[in-house]
Amino acid sequence: MFAEFQILLPADALDAWTDALLAAGALSVSVEDDDRDTPDESALYGEPGEEPPDSAWRNNRVSVLVDRDADIGDLLAIAARDLDAAPPATIACKTVDDCDWVRQTQAQFAPIAVGRIWIVPSWHTPPDPQAINIRIDPGAAFGTGAHPTTRLCLQWMERNPPTGRSVLDYGCGSGILSICAAALGAAEVVGVDIDPAAIATARHNAQENRVTVRYTAPEAFAEEPERRFDLVIANILANPIMVLAPMLAHRVRPGGTILLSGILERQAQAIIDTFLRADPRMTLAVVAQDEGWVAIAGTKPSDDPLRNPNP
Repeated sequence: MFAEFQILLPADALDAWTDALLAAGALSVSVEDDDRDTPDESALYGEPGEEPPDSAWRNNRVSVLVDRDADIGDLLAIAARDLDAAPPATIACKTVDDCDWVRQTQAQFAPIAVGRIWIVPSWHTPPDPQAINIRIDPGAAFGTGAHPTTRLCLQWMERNPPTGRSVLDYGCGSGILSICAAALGAAEVVGVDIDPAAIATARHNAQENRVTVRYTAPEAFAEEPERRFDLVIANILANPIMVLAPMLAHRVRPGGTILLSGILERQAQAIIDTFLRADPRMTLAVVAQDEGWVAIAGTKPSDDPLRNPNP
C-alpha cells in the first residue's frame, strides 16, 4: 500500500521541486498539464532536430508517490527547506493499492486486427489461429501495433504484400513491420534501428515468430552503401525522415517502392518535396490517413542513373 498526493507547480519551479521531493524520500514523481482538456492546454513535445515549444507546462499537476506511512507534511517541509521556499499546498491525497504491475501493464495491450493480420502480445492467445499472427513483446522498444502509423503501414502491406521481394525497415522498433513483411513472404528483410534495445527486442520477436530478419545498427548498415531494396519502409518521425531522405531514396531499387509514415497530415507535403529534391524522378503521394497521421507511398523509375555517394 502506498500514498499519493498532488501539488500544483508553475513551470519555473517544476524541476527544482521534483528533484527536491525525490531527494526528500518520494518514491516517484509524475507530471501532467493541469490545463489539460481546456482551451489553455499547451503542447509539450518535439522531434529530433526540433526543440519543443516549452520545457514545461504553464501549470503543472505533480503526483507524488510515497510509502503509506510517510509523513507528507514532513516530506514537503524537507523539500521546501532544501529550496529555501514555502511548501506548496496539497490539493489531493489518496491511497494506492499495491498490485502486480507487470499484469497491469500487460492489460493495456490487447490483440489488434489489421485486416487478416493480427498483432498479438506475447502473453495473449491468438484470437484467430488461421490469420497471420504476429507475436510481439514490445520490451523497451517502440511498437505494439496500437499506433495509427503502424496500422497504416500494416494495411498498406496487406494490400501490397512484398512476396518474393527484398525489404528494408528503417527504424524498426520492436520489429512489427519487418516481421510482418517476412510473414507475408518477403524473400529478404533487413531491419535497422539506432537503439540497441530495439535491435535486441526485434531479434527476439523475429525468433518467436519463426521468421528470418537481419537486424543491425545504422553504422553497420552504412558499410553496404550500394545495397538496394524492392521496398523501403520508414515509420519514424517527420524530421528524421527528411534528414534521411537522400539515403532512403537511394536505397530504393530501380522500379522499387518506398513507404513512409510517422507523419502528420500537415507535414506530408514537406516530406514529399524533400524526397523529390533527393530524387526528382520519384513519384510520391499520400495513400492513407488515420487520426491525423498519414502514410506516403512512392516509386522509383526502373532506370536509375542517380547515385548518392554518401548514403
